[in-house]
Amino acid sequence: MRKLMGTVLILYTSLFGNGWAFAQATHSKSAANSAAKDAAKKEVKVQPVSPQELSIAERVHVGQLPCELGATVRLTADANAPGYFNLQGKGYKYRMRPVATTTGAIRLEDEKAGAVWLQLANKSMLMDQKNGRRLADECAHPDQVAFANDMKVNPDRKSTRLNSSHTVVS
Repeated sequence: MRKLMGTVLILYTSLFGNGWAFAQATHSKSAANSAAKDAAKKEVKVQPVSPQELSIAERVHVGQLPCELGATVRLTADANAPGYFNLQGKGYKYRMRPVATTTGAIRLEDEKAGAVWLQLANKSMLMDQKNGRRLADECAHPDQVAFANDMKVNPDRKSTRLNSSHTVVS
């Protein structure tokens, strides 16, 4: 019986072995191609961040930030791409990078998605530029909460101060 099974196995392998090996090789190639395509889709192109943008990135408040109406956003630095951040909330996820501004506000953008994160001294907000609406507002890191509270106690009086170039009040 063992001889018969051995003979059948040898016969089967000689008849179908090459076909099975070919099918296996073809499957392996298509699986490898599929895996490579999936990896390429997941691979995010990272454009280098300038020294000025890295300087901006160092001032970004990260963490789980509470926003108005009970919403929250999670902003984390990307450990694999210095200067980049991942921002997510309910129903959205963005990959942000710093953008220089003339106002001093910290601005992060996901250019492809049209999302903008603005960080002011007292609050942050997320805007959808493509649809012209705010996705999250009044988001605040503990440092921003402290600044906002200080603003209430000690309001800024710049508008009543004389500019150094003025010597007379008109």
